[in-house]
Amino acid sequence: MADWDEFVRAVPWFPTADVVGAPRPWDRGPVDGLPALSALLAAATLTPVVVADTAYELLAWGSPGRRRGWLCHPPHRAGGDRVPEIHQRFWAVCGGFVEQFGGPSTWWENQNEVLTVSATHVSVAEPIAAYGWIWQDEGMAVPVDPADYYPAAVEANGNLTLAHRDDGRLLLFAPDHDFDDVTPFAGSPPCSLLTFDELPDLAAWIEDCAAAWLADDPALSNPTRDV
Repeated sequence: MADWDEFVRAVPWFPTADVVGAPRPWDRGPVDGLPALSALLAAATLTPVVVADTAYELLAWGSPGRRRGWLCHPPHRAGGDRVPEIHQRFWAVCGGFVEQFGGPSTWWENQNEVLTVSATHVSVAEPIAAYGWIWQDEGMAVPVDPADYYPAAVEANGNLTLAHRDDGRLLLFAPDHDFDDVTPFAGSPPCSLLTFDELPDLAAWIEDCAAAWLADDPALSNPTRDV
């Protein structure tokens, strides 16, 4: 079964493709500073598709009958986007993804968008202001300037994974959550702004999730190889 057919079977709510191109091996090379992601991409099969005049790329991995992957936007040439260098390098080969199927459980699960351009335009100030009472009830003030952060991922229930625009430091804004391995950010009560216990920045977050996808299939490349 073709990768696009596998995707449609796993994600039946996604609109029908107008054009499905020929699958081809990944040919864009590695992303400097992201060895696990680079190893995963190197093993991908890329299928270009067009849905309602929007171009996508389906990246898929695995043996026949156990395919899994991401539906991605094409690469984005950053220009005027205030995001850290590591995100700009990612965009040079992949525009981020809006659906995934068949993969392991990671921080990317249940997200509407991951590392997309449109996610970076989602307001951080508005939801934090709407939940300002969380801090007020504890006699606290919001300890960050929302303008310094942008959403690296937008969860279906509205939680936001936030990256600092300059250095990629990571926060999770999650007034609705049941996560392990997170800790309230300094000056914040529970269920507000959180830090990831072992993932300080955007690069670590990407690598942790990519490594989980690699480990899900022992046949994939070694994530520790140099790039």
